[in-house]
Amino acid sequence: MKLAPTLIVTRVLAGALALPCSIAGAHHSFAMFDLGKDVTVEAVIKEVQFTNPHVWLQILVKDEKGVETEWSIESGAPGMMLRNGWKPSTLKAGDKVTLTMHPLRNGNPGGSLVRVKVPDGRTLGPGAPN
Repeated sequence: MKLAPTLIVTRVLAGALALPCSIAGAHHSFAMFDLGKDVTVEAVIKEVQFTNPHVWLQILVKDEKGVETEWSIESGAPGMMLRNGWKPSTLKAGDKVTLTMHPLRNGNPGGSLVRVKVPDGRTLGPGAPN
């Protein structure tokens, strides 16, 4: 069975139009974070992953007994963060920070960045304008 050229074009265009919808749907939800709760911690930066699609901060937090736990903090997209005062060198391993996050709902050590006071005294958010 041969397809008419207009039918082929129609199918190609329909597929092309559906592609952006599938890409947008692939972006994850923030439902895993308790957006109604803020947790602030004193931490030491272990690593900054300034990569797409989201920047991640690996921080070390000591509990009241002095036991250190690594937390994974998700932030905004690198481009958004650059436009709002961040640089890949803003935070380095060993920097001491005060960080506020929306914690993970499941209680694991992690969250979504709300703001962080960086060593030079500025307070920066996850990339969205204040």
